[in-house]
Amino acid sequence: LADDFFLVHTGGDIAFINGVLKHLIAMDALDRGFIEAHTDGFLDLEQALDAQPWEDLERYSGLDRGQMRRFAEMYANARTAVFVWSMGITQHRFGVDNVKAIVNLALARGNVGREKAGLMPIRGHSGVQGGAEVGCVPNYLPGGESIAGGKARIEAAWGFPVPESPGHTAVQMVEAAARGEIDVFYAVGGNFLETLPEPEFVREALGRVPVRVHQDIVLTTQMLVDPEEAVVLLPAQTRYEQPGGGTETSTERRIYFSPEIPGPRVGQAMAEWEILMRVAERARPDSRNKIHFEDAQRIREEIARTVPAYAGIETLRAKGDAVQWGGVRLCEGGAFPTPDGRARFSPVVPPEVHLPEGGFLLSSRRGKQFNSMVQRDVDPMIGAGRDAILMNAADAEALGLREGDPVEVRSDVGRYAGRVKLTRIKPRNLQMYWPEANAVLRRGIADPECGIPDYNAIVTLVPVRHTLEVPA
Repeated sequence: LADDFFLVHTGGDIAFINGVLKHLIAMDALDRGFIEAHTDGFLDLEQALDAQPWEDLERYSGLDRGQMRRFAEMYANARTAVFVWSMGITQHRFGVDNVKAIVNLALARGNVGREKAGLMPIRGHSGVQGGAEVGCVPNYLPGGESIAGGKARIEAAWGFPVPESPGHTAVQMVEAAARGEIDVFYAVGGNFLETLPEPEFVREALGRVPVRVHQDIVLTTQMLVDPEEAVVLLPAQTRYEQPGGGTETSTERRIYFSPEIPGPRVGQAMAEWEILMRVAERARPDSRNKIHFEDAQRIREEIARTVPAYAGIETLRAKGDAVQWGGVRLCEGGAFPTPDGRARFSPVVPPEVHLPEGGFLLSSRRGKQFNSMVQRDVDPMIGAGRDAILMNAADAEALGLREGDPVEVRSDVGRYAGRVKLTRIKPRNLQMYWPEANAVLRRGIADPECGIPDYNAIVTLVPVRHTLEVPA
């Protein structure tokens, strides 16, 4: 699957990338023409890198400067490069800075806005990309506009006032529920009980909400948490069952049409959008004419009006129909969607990680699953069971452990019993499957800019020694 692999410490990505950038500068392997014509802030970045000692970058990344040089040479010798990342980069308390470091690396050699080059984040599933772009986020309006910047436009399109304050992130929702500040909790899909750290805290928080509404295509464990007053379950149709079809947006910005597929239906299930519409009509009957849609096609037509980038979604009718918003490439020719049309380098400092004696850096991983819905008990990629604790062979030997031995992972918030799985992983690093790992992850730690939870922790690993009890 790969020609080379660099074993970076959990949380050491910025340190590694900054080391690579220092090498590129020393090698004079930058695209100076692109930097001068299309970017700002490179001098600030260069000064910030000068202030970061090699010793710190090596310690935080877990790799020596020779390894960073080797990556820099590979990158410098490549005519083009595409940078691909996913939740291993973003699900940190410094996830935004991780992404900024990758952007710096791409801009340094002009690998944005041209053929066979670019930046590609991989989203968790198909509902995330399009949902966010049409406004299903707490702090932006449809089209990605800020509330202040797009409020007047959206109000003119919808005919009713838009709140001026942002909503809650998932983490903030649960914290507010725990404080008794949520009267009604309406969940469309998802399962906070299995996706957020400290599940017992989440369970208690959900139980304090007077009324919970769960709209979904499947039953989930969070639906079964006893409420303070009432729980309402609203069965929904899948995208393939709903009349008029539906759309989803891929990582490469393609909006695909999924037609309705004939077949048996769950009795009272409705299209997702129809449930939301009917609830809104009953809650605000005086605004019914502003929130009613005759069919899914009318919604797509409104999306085209309110999200300019999505123009063309209203033309999708049949299987295979698709439109790619933004064209084949974003930022074509170095033209960036900023006020002055220029990209900006971002000086970022590697986070300091102090690993105590006997401690391990824990990260979470996925197996055969869709979000938190596990589809196989054994990971087909490496043959590990769901209770596997992936670790380095040298670390196992130091603790007197062998493959399959029972161990307990401990943090300051919880414990998890699992079994050793030896694999190629950085010494003093561990991996556990998610959502099982939530039991040892601390809640409330999130990136300050985007609010995504940190799914990593510093833990200890304790061998479980079974003793044979001999009857007296």
